[in-house]
Amino acid sequence: QMELEALRSIYEGDVCFRELSPVSFQYRIGESGDPKAFLIEVSWPETYPQTAPVISMDAFFNNTISSTIKQSILDKLMVEVEANLGTAMTYTLFEYAKDNKEVFMENQPVNTVTSVSNSIAIGTHDMPASKKKDKKEQLSKTQKRKLADKTDNKGELPRGWNWVDVIK
Repeated sequence: QMELEALRSIYEGDVCFRELSPVSFQYRIGESGDPKAFLIEVSWPETYPQTAPVISMDAFFNNTISSTIKQSILDKLMVEVEANLGTAMTYTLFEYAKDNKEVFMENQPVNTVTSVSNSIAIGTHDMPASKKKDKKEQLSKTQKRKLADKTDNKGELPRGWNWVDVIK
């Protein structure tokens, strides 16, 4: 009962900690977007802390972790359990896992999920964006005529074409 109260006060407001029942707890090691994050579930049997708690990594959150890595983490946690048998150890296990996260997950391959988008175009061909931008602006005949009237034979506007007549 004392350990339960201590866990509630220590992890109050911690988004990684979740109390599933008064004798079962989950703790997420790592950030939620981290590919090397994992979830530990600790359940207390009737005779806890004289007997070892049940430690599980079967949560759906851990599906990306290989079974050998999971077993390695569980084995290392069980060594810690043996060292702390007879005392309240749930907090100790969570902190041990947090401190050794990198060691636990060093052999875990980082799987990055990439989304593949398929585009289907009917009757058109996809062109690179740079080729589409090179297309010149189309002018109507009257626009071309007005432009020709304003410009000289080189296609340049005469000097002073945009000057304002102050006297008028």
